[in-house]
Amino acid sequence: MSTTVTVRFAVDREYTFDLTDNAVATLEPDAARSWLAHQMDALECDMPNKMGKILAADIALALAHCAGESLFAEGGEWAQCYAQAVAAIFDRPVVLVDVDQNRIG
Repeated sequence: MSTTVTVRFAVDREYTFDLTDNAVATLEPDAARSWLAHQMDALECDMPNKMGKILAADIALALAHCAGESLFAEGGEWAQCYAQAVAAIFDRPVVLVDVDQNRIG
């Protein structure tokens, strides 16, 4: 199953990443969560919900917000890895990370 991950910062500012079956299948959900958590540390992002359980959706949203639009606009390796990690975690054909509305759809 191929996956499309879209990261939206505003209605007219969204970045779409089309991932092949192989790109998604090569990353296990636990490894994807680990990559996202490592990036949160590397970019010195504030962890959502510092007390209690942190949901994958919270981390995906917080990291996209912290990383900023420019990393996604470049469409480089970092953005591709982010999209791959999000695809692996949510295991759906279409994932919307809506930073503007603070939701995953």
